[in-house]
Amino acid sequence: MTESLTGKVALITGASSGIGLTAAHALVDEGCHVVAVSRTAQALAELAAHAPEQITTIAADVSDPSVAESLVAETLARHGRIDIVLPNAGIYVGGDLVEASADQIAALVATNVTGVMTLVRAALKPMLAQGHGDILVTSSVSGHRDIEWEPVYSASKHAVQSFVHTVRQQVADSGVRVSAIAPGIVLNPLWGFTHGSPEEAEQIAARAGIRSSDVAEAMVFMLTRPPHVVVRDLVLLPTGQHI
Repeated sequence: MTESLTGKVALITGASSGIGLTAAHALVDEGCHVVAVSRTAQALAELAAHAPEQITTIAADVSDPSVAESLVAETLARHGRIDIVLPNAGIYVGGDLVEASADQIAALVATNVTGVMTLVRAALKPMLAQGHGDILVTSSVSGHRDIEWEPVYSASKHAVQSFVHTVRQQVADSGVRVSAIAPGIVLNPLWGFTHGSPEEAEQIAARAGIRSSDVAEAMVFMLTRPPHVVVRDLVLLPTGQHI
Protein backbone atom coordinates (compact mmCIF):
# COMPACT_ATOMS: atom_id res chain seq x y z
CA MET A 1 0.00 0.00 0.00
CA THR A 2 1.34 3.43 -0.92
CA GLU A 3 0.26 6.98 -0.13
CA SER A 4 -0.43 9.27 -3.08
CA LEU A 5 1.65 12.45 -3.33
CA THR A 6 -0.66 14.07 -5.87
CA GLY A 7 -1.46 17.66 -4.98
CA LYS A 8 1.05 17.88 -2.14
CA VAL A 9 3.40 20.85 -1.81
CA ALA A 10 7.09 20.03 -1.39
CA LEU A 11 9.86 22.45 -0.43
CA ILE A 12 13.33 21.32 -1.57
CA THR A 13 16.62 23.07 -0.86
CA GLY A 14 19.70 22.49 -3.00
CA ALA A 15 17.28 21.83 -5.84
CA SER A 16 19.38 22.98 -8.79
CA SER A 17 21.72 19.99 -9.06
CA GLY A 18 22.44 16.45 -7.91
CA ILE A 19 20.04 14.78 -5.53
CA GLY A 20 17.90 17.89 -5.10
CA LEU A 21 17.37 18.28 -8.83
CA THR A 22 16.42 14.65 -9.39
CA ALA A 23 14.17 14.72 -6.31
CA ALA A 24 12.38 17.75 -7.74
CA HIS A 25 11.75 15.92 -11.02
CA ALA A 26 10.65 12.77 -9.18
CA LEU A 27 8.14 14.63 -7.02
CA VAL A 28 6.76 16.50 -10.01
CA ASP A 29 6.24 13.10 -11.67
CA GLU A 30 4.35 12.01 -8.53
CA GLY A 31 1.98 14.98 -8.90
CA CYS A 32 3.52 17.34 -6.34
CA HIS A 33 3.94 21.06 -6.65
CA VAL A 34 7.59 21.72 -5.91
CA VAL A 35 9.06 24.85 -4.37
CA ALA A 36 12.68 24.61 -5.49
CA VAL A 37 15.34 26.55 -3.58
CA SER A 38 18.94 27.14 -4.62
CA ARG A 39 21.57 29.87 -4.68
CA THR A 40 21.74 29.58 -8.49
CA ALA A 41 18.89 31.47 -10.15
CA GLN A 42 19.78 30.39 -13.70
CA ALA A 43 19.76 26.70 -12.79
CA LEU A 44 16.41 27.17 -11.06
CA ALA A 45 14.99 28.79 -14.20
CA GLU A 46 16.10 25.78 -16.24
CA LEU A 47 14.44 23.44 -13.75
CA ALA A 48 11.19 25.40 -13.75
CA ALA A 49 11.04 25.31 -17.55
CA HIS A 50 10.48 21.55 -17.42
CA ALA A 51 7.18 21.91 -15.56
CA PRO A 52 6.27 25.58 -15.11
CA GLU A 53 2.84 24.82 -13.69
CA GLN A 54 4.24 22.57 -10.97
CA ILE A 55 7.52 24.23 -10.02
CA THR A 56 7.98 27.46 -8.10
CA THR A 57 11.54 28.70 -7.59
CA ILE A 58 13.18 30.78 -4.86
CA ALA A 59 16.81 31.89 -5.06
CA ALA A 60 18.19 31.83 -1.53
CA ASP A 61 21.17 30.69 0.55
CA VAL A 62 20.15 28.47 3.46
CA SER A 63 23.43 29.16 5.26
CA ASP A 64 21.81 32.46 6.27
CA PRO A 65 19.79 31.51 9.38
CA SER A 66 17.16 34.14 8.63
CA VAL A 67 16.24 32.50 5.32
CA ALA A 68 14.34 29.47 6.67
CA GLU A 69 11.37 31.38 8.05
CA SER A 70 10.99 33.33 4.81
CA LEU A 71 11.10 30.17 2.68
CA VAL A 72 8.31 28.57 4.67
CA ALA A 73 6.30 31.82 4.76
CA GLU A 74 6.60 32.27 1.00
CA THR A 75 5.60 28.67 0.36
CA LEU A 76 2.51 29.10 2.52
CA ALA A 77 1.67 32.43 0.91
CA ARG A 78 1.86 30.99 -2.60
CA HIS A 79 0.31 27.58 -2.02
CA GLY A 80 -1.52 27.70 1.32
CA ARG A 81 0.10 24.55 2.64
CA ILE A 82 3.36 22.68 3.05
CA ASP A 83 3.32 18.89 3.08
CA ILE A 84 6.90 17.81 2.39
CA VAL A 85 10.22 19.42 3.25
CA LEU A 86 13.52 18.09 1.90
CA PRO A 87 16.43 19.89 3.60
CA ASN A 88 18.91 18.75 0.99
CA ALA A 89 21.35 21.63 0.46
CA GLY A 90 24.87 20.74 1.51
CA ILE A 91 28.53 21.43 0.85
CA TYR A 92 31.59 19.28 1.25
CA VAL A 93 34.94 19.67 2.97
CA GLY A 94 37.23 16.63 2.87
CA GLY A 95 40.83 15.81 3.61
CA ASP A 96 42.92 16.29 6.72
CA LEU A 97 41.49 18.68 9.30
CA VAL A 98 44.65 20.78 9.40
CA GLU A 99 44.22 21.55 5.70
CA ALA A 100 40.70 22.94 6.14
CA SER A 101 40.41 26.65 6.79
CA ALA A 102 38.29 28.08 9.57
CA ASP A 103 36.12 29.77 6.93
CA GLN A 104 35.53 26.45 5.14
CA ILE A 105 34.50 24.79 8.39
CA ALA A 106 32.16 27.63 9.31
CA ALA A 107 30.54 27.62 5.87
CA LEU A 108 29.96 23.87 5.98
CA VAL A 109 28.40 23.97 9.43
CA ALA A 110 26.21 26.93 8.43
CA THR A 111 24.81 25.01 5.45
CA ASN A 112 24.87 21.36 6.52
CA VAL A 113 23.83 21.79 10.14
CA THR A 114 22.36 25.21 10.90
CA GLY A 115 20.63 25.35 7.51
CA VAL A 116 18.92 22.03 8.20
CA MET A 117 17.95 22.86 11.77
CA THR A 118 16.49 26.28 11.00
CA LEU A 119 14.46 24.98 8.05
CA VAL A 120 13.04 22.06 10.02
CA ARG A 121 12.20 24.39 12.90
CA ALA A 122 10.37 26.78 10.57
CA ALA A 123 8.49 24.03 8.74
CA LEU A 124 7.40 22.21 11.89
CA LYS A 125 5.18 25.08 12.99
CA PRO A 126 2.60 24.79 10.16
CA MET A 127 3.00 21.02 9.95
CA LEU A 128 2.18 20.55 13.63
CA ALA A 129 -0.79 22.86 13.24
CA GLN A 130 -2.17 20.85 10.33
CA GLY A 131 -1.37 17.50 11.98
CA HIS A 132 0.62 15.97 9.16
CA GLY A 133 3.71 16.37 7.01
CA ASP A 134 6.99 14.78 6.01
CA ILE A 135 10.46 16.09 6.74
CA LEU A 136 13.09 14.05 4.93
CA VAL A 137 16.67 15.19 5.49
CA THR A 138 19.51 14.33 3.14
CA SER A 139 22.19 12.86 5.37
CA SER A 140 25.07 10.57 4.41
CA VAL A 141 26.59 7.24 5.30
CA SER A 142 29.21 9.53 6.87
CA GLY A 143 26.62 10.22 9.54
CA HIS A 144 26.48 6.54 10.44
CA ARG A 145 30.20 5.85 10.43
CA ASP A 146 33.22 7.96 11.33
CA ILE A 147 35.11 8.42 8.06
CA GLU A 148 38.69 9.47 8.58
CA TRP A 149 39.22 11.23 5.26
CA GLU A 150 36.37 13.71 5.85
CA PRO A 151 36.19 14.59 9.56
CA VAL A 152 34.43 17.93 9.08
CA TYR A 153 31.81 16.59 6.70
CA SER A 154 31.34 13.42 8.74
CA ALA A 155 30.84 15.42 11.92
CA SER A 156 28.17 17.54 10.23
CA LYS A 157 26.26 14.45 9.16
CA HIS A 158 26.53 12.91 12.63
CA ALA A 159 24.93 16.10 13.91
CA VAL A 160 22.16 15.74 11.33
CA GLN A 161 21.49 12.15 12.37
CA SER A 162 21.21 13.09 16.04
CA PHE A 163 18.95 16.01 15.14
CA VAL A 164 16.63 13.83 13.04
CA HIS A 165 16.32 11.15 15.72
CA THR A 166 15.61 13.56 18.57
CA VAL A 167 13.15 15.76 16.67
CA ARG A 168 11.33 12.68 15.40
CA GLN A 169 10.80 11.56 18.99
CA GLN A 170 9.53 15.00 19.99
CA VAL A 171 6.83 15.00 17.30
CA ALA A 172 6.13 11.26 17.09
CA ASP A 173 2.51 11.63 18.23
CA SER A 174 1.73 14.63 16.03
CA GLY A 175 1.28 13.00 12.62
CA VAL A 176 4.48 14.62 11.31
CA ARG A 177 7.13 12.18 10.13
CA VAL A 178 10.83 13.04 10.40
CA SER A 179 13.41 10.86 8.68
CA ALA A 180 16.79 10.80 6.96
CA ILE A 181 18.24 9.24 3.84
CA ALA A 182 21.95 8.47 3.93
CA PRO A 183 23.57 7.77 0.56
CA GLY A 184 27.08 6.51 -0.02
CA ILE A 185 28.99 7.49 -3.16
CA VAL A 186 26.61 9.40 -5.45
CA LEU A 187 27.84 10.11 -8.99
CA ASN A 188 26.79 13.74 -9.18
CA PRO A 189 28.45 17.02 -10.20
CA LEU A 190 29.99 17.40 -6.72
CA TRP A 191 32.31 14.56 -7.70
CA GLY A 192 32.71 15.62 -11.31
CA PHE A 193 30.18 13.26 -12.88
CA THR A 194 27.56 14.24 -15.44
CA HIS A 195 24.33 12.26 -15.65
CA GLY A 196 24.43 9.95 -18.65
CA SER A 197 28.16 10.37 -19.21
CA PRO A 198 30.52 7.48 -20.09
CA GLU A 199 32.36 8.11 -16.81
CA GLU A 200 29.14 7.66 -14.86
CA ALA A 201 28.30 4.49 -16.81
CA GLU A 202 31.74 3.07 -16.05
CA GLN A 203 31.29 3.61 -12.32
CA ILE A 204 27.80 2.11 -12.40
CA ALA A 205 29.09 -0.96 -14.24
CA ALA A 206 31.77 -1.35 -11.59
CA ARG A 207 29.13 -0.96 -8.85
CA ALA A 208 31.27 1.83 -7.42
CA GLY A 209 28.60 4.51 -7.25
CA ILE A 210 24.89 5.23 -7.44
CA ARG A 211 22.98 7.85 -9.39
CA SER A 212 21.16 10.81 -7.90
CA SER A 213 18.04 9.31 -9.44
CA ASP A 214 18.55 6.16 -7.34
CA VAL A 215 18.42 8.35 -4.24
CA ALA A 216 15.36 10.22 -5.50
CA GLU A 217 13.52 6.94 -6.10
CA ALA A 218 14.30 5.89 -2.53
CA MET A 219 13.00 9.24 -1.29
CA VAL A 220 9.72 8.68 -3.11
CA PHE A 221 9.49 5.24 -1.50
CA MET A 222 9.93 6.77 1.95
CA LEU A 223 7.39 9.52 1.33
CA THR A 224 4.74 7.18 -0.04
CA ARG A 225 4.59 4.85 2.96
CA PRO A 226 1.15 4.85 4.60
CA PRO A 227 0.69 7.36 7.44
CA HIS A 228 1.23 4.80 10.20
CA VAL A 229 4.71 3.91 8.89
CA VAL A 230 7.93 5.93 9.01
CA VAL A 231 11.22 4.84 7.48
CA ARG A 232 13.37 6.51 10.12
CA ASP A 233 16.69 5.92 8.33
CA LEU A 234 17.55 4.57 4.92
CA VAL A 235 21.21 3.94 4.07
CA LEU A 236 21.70 3.60 0.32
CA LEU A 237 25.07 2.36 -0.94
CA PRO A 238 26.59 1.15 -4.18
CA THR A 239 27.04 -2.58 -3.81
CA GLY A 240 30.80 -2.22 -4.27
CA GLN A 241 31.34 0.39 -1.56
CA HIS A 242 33.43 -1.14 1.22
CA ILE A 243 31.96 0.61 4.21
